[in-house]
Amino acid sequence: MPKRIAYLGPPGTFTEEAALKYEPSAEFVPSPNVFAVASAVITGLAEEGVAAIENSIEGSVNDTLDLLIHESRLLIRRELVLPIDHYLMTSPGTRSEDIKVIFSHPQALGQCRKFLDKDFPKAQPMAALSTAAAVEEMKKANTPAAAIATLRAAKIYGAEIIAQKIQDNPANATRFVVLAPKDHPSTGRDKTSICFTFAEDKPGQLFGVIGEFANRNINLAKVESRPTKESLGEYIFLVDLEGHRDDPSIRAALEGVQRRSSMFKIMGSYPRHVET
Repeated sequence: MPKRIAYLGPPGTFTEEAALKYEPSAEFVPSPNVFAVASAVITGLAEEGVAAIENSIEGSVNDTLDLLIHESRLLIRRELVLPIDHYLMTSPGTRSEDIKVIFSHPQALGQCRKFLDKDFPKAQPMAALSTAAAVEEMKKANTPAAAIATLRAAKIYGAEIIAQKIQDNPANATRFVVLAPKDHPSTGRDKTSICFTFAEDKPGQLFGVIGEFANRNINLAKVESRPTKESLGEYIFLVDLEGHRDDPSIRAALEGVQRRSSMFKIMGSYPRHVET
């Protein structure tokens, strides 16, 4: 029986493309948002879920971070990096000069901002739940419309491509994570993601946490912060570090961070993406 994988649907999204790249023989379960992806895994409807977590242009995907921090017991089991090419498409016969609305996921609209400002300054950007859903919205629109989506979406929904590779940065790429009840055993080329916060704001607290890693020669691949959503000026810190949480030095560092934190969570250890 093939593995069941939930993803942000409907068919034709970049997340589906990432899921296909990860496990082409799987049975895929489209979900309307990242929280539904997680719910599918938690309830057993799917064994794993795929969600975008970071884009090279727009930065972190907040819904996925909030899910991992606040809403879910799921862990990151793998990471995938997918080059992103955006295509502008319309219903067949629609003229470019008539387009009044352009639908897409907010991340995609942001990644094509310069193109839209230059070529369609009078068209109204309209957010959709996904790039594939944007094509469906475009086809139902009562006014001449376009959508920014994938090449696969154009083929699935019978749209006509009028501009290709319209992203502002040709090096545009998105990092996806595979969510599962358990993270990945150590491979020797791993990454660990954690989050933590402090009970009170005092000088040197973050310096002390970073020292737990620096003193053990552990490389930090990423450091960022998110609001706690409890009080203005309070933040949760997120760190990606090289190594697996079962490595002795990593384990010791994480124990040190936990002692310094009021909230501490390991979001998963998993193989690092390697460019091929």
